[in-house]
Amino acid sequence: MPYAVIMAGGRGERFWPRSRMSRPKQFLNLIGDKTMLQLTVERVEKLVGIDNTYIVAGSDFKSIISEQVPHLPGENIIIEPFGRDTAAAIGLAALTLEQKNPREVMIVLPADHFIGNIPRFHEVLRSAAAAAGKNNCIVTLGITPHSPETGYGYIQRGDLLDHYGGTPVFRVIRFLEKPDYKRALEFLNSGDYLWNSGMFIWRTDLILKMIEKHAPLLDKGLKEIGQYLGSGQYDDMLEKVYNGLPKISVDYGILEKADSVLVLPCDFAWDDIGCWTAIGSYSDKDENGNVFMSEGVIMDTAGTYVFSRDKPVAVLGVADLIVVNESDSLMICHKSRAQEIKNVVRTLKDKGLEHLL
Repeated sequence: MPYAVIMAGGRGERFWPRSRMSRPKQFLNLIGDKTMLQLTVERVEKLVGIDNTYIVAGSDFKSIISEQVPHLPGENIIIEPFGRDTAAAIGLAALTLEQKNPREVMIVLPADHFIGNIPRFHEVLRSAAAAAGKNNCIVTLGITPHSPETGYGYIQRGDLLDHYGGTPVFRVIRFLEKPDYKRALEFLNSGDYLWNSGMFIWRTDLILKMIEKHAPLLDKGLKEIGQYLGSGQYDDMLEKVYNGLPKISVDYGILEKADSVLVLPCDFAWDDIGCWTAIGSYSDKDENGNVFMSEGVIMDTAGTYVFSRDKPVAVLGVADLIVVNESDSLMICHKSRAQEIKNVVRTLKDKGLEHLL
């Protein structure tokens, strides 16, 4: 049975002021009544079982995870003492799983994605796990694009390798960073490019070998930590070594350098829920395309998202705005600038207003 590793360490700055350092977006109920983490656990638990489900997150979030997923075994929460990006987090998880079964497949998933058609999602993951196990290579899921999206990285697929469970598996030619609109349109029209979903499947021993080959400094630190797994000195050694690990993403540090990477094109609904504009796609709208999650009134307004927990809001004569009100802060932004909310967060920090973050 494969392992599922959920990455829950992000800060969700683009969802300020709801997303805070103490409770970032993966722990919020942005879509429906359950939090993003709870929805992710629910999806993978049905596939691999709760005992094979692991969550990687910072120490600040351990109690939140236990509160939101009380049936998850405590030892399945893998704690990072410091944030060192995805390569280190995945390496730390692989160290833990290697002790259990080094040849088992490890499915790595972000905690904050929307997935539609869960049965199809499970079918694709089963196919990906079979491909990863048989070929002993890195497998990723690529989303078939339906628009020239500039907010995602892309994967150029190559020749067809095989079919697993009825799902085609292609070789990967290369990974590409987020393009401008013109290039994204070219990618869409070619039919050979997929959105990089950030979901990866590989055998546990393989990803550790890939780290050894392509990220030697990270490998050195992980091996030092690994010597103390299961001992009373583990926590102290983890804290001592982890902050010195290189801060690199698994995409840049491993995938872009690996020789053999496969991709499965996916046709289920998917969204990485990267900023406030994504929420509107999964919320009930009025006849003018507004999402109004507040007491109050909205008049002569179109395409606007409003959230207010404890204060009535009146909106009149505007279009395409995001209005988010919390007890200590109010954020108003045009939808076209939603990706830049992270810059607002940085400026607030520079101004000494960390208490709002």
